[in-house]
Amino acid sequence: MSSEKPTIFEEGQVLLFNKPAYWTSFDLVNKVRIMIRSALGIKKLKVGHAGTLDPLASGLMIVCTGKATKKIDSFRDLDKEYVATIHLGETTPSFDLETETDRHYPTGHITEENLRKVLDGFLGEQKQLPPIYSAKLIAGKRAYEYARQGIEKELEPVTVYFREIELLSFGIPETKIRLVCSKGTYIRSFARDFGEALKSGGYLSALERTSIGQFHVSEAFTIEKFQEYLEQVKSISC
Repeated sequence: MSSEKPTIFEEGQVLLFNKPAYWTSFDLVNKVRIMIRSALGIKKLKVGHAGTLDPLASGLMIVCTGKATKKIDSFRDLDKEYVATIHLGETTPSFDLETETDRHYPTGHITEENLRKVLDGFLGEQKQLPPIYSAKLIAGKRAYEYARQGIEKELEPVTVYFREIELLSFGIPETKIRLVCSKGTYIRSFARDFGEALKSGGYLSALERTSIGQFHVSEAFTIEKFQEYLEQVKSISC
């Protein structure tokens, strides 16, 4: 099917998606582009996202199509909310499950009371060192490219801001935390820093992005629901 007048996606749509774990942000954008083009017979369509989400993470992504891709920058500055599961007592080089455990630390001294006190210390402005296994650019290459080759590179600390931190469940080895933070915050780095602040170790074992500004994951499409929506759009357009 093709249409002489531009489709709603060419005119511009801001779409919310719940990215599955183990998909890259590019995987999601590419899948959405293919689905729209296939369903509506569009030869060419601009599709972009307003903020990367790590492959191991799930949750909210804002995807813009057509003329709405001009709005992408306005969404990047919005605060993000995450639910993070942090595994205490061990570390990994990537600060998450992408790499194997490299060190073990004691956890017997950690209580819910001192964990809450440590959490409170992260509220407000912080200097954070991005993970070497990240998409940060170093001399024109992504940091993770050096890391995967075993090349050591130093990253500069960045200023981030934690507006809200809430302990959702306390446990050893795994503790669940809700965080509201500024753009550019690495929750993997927070997991590493949190473990160190507890005089132990820590890495991120699960992560869900639950909101971006006023947008919430509960309003987001799954891929299956988006396919149903496309069928509705197609039937109206025909």
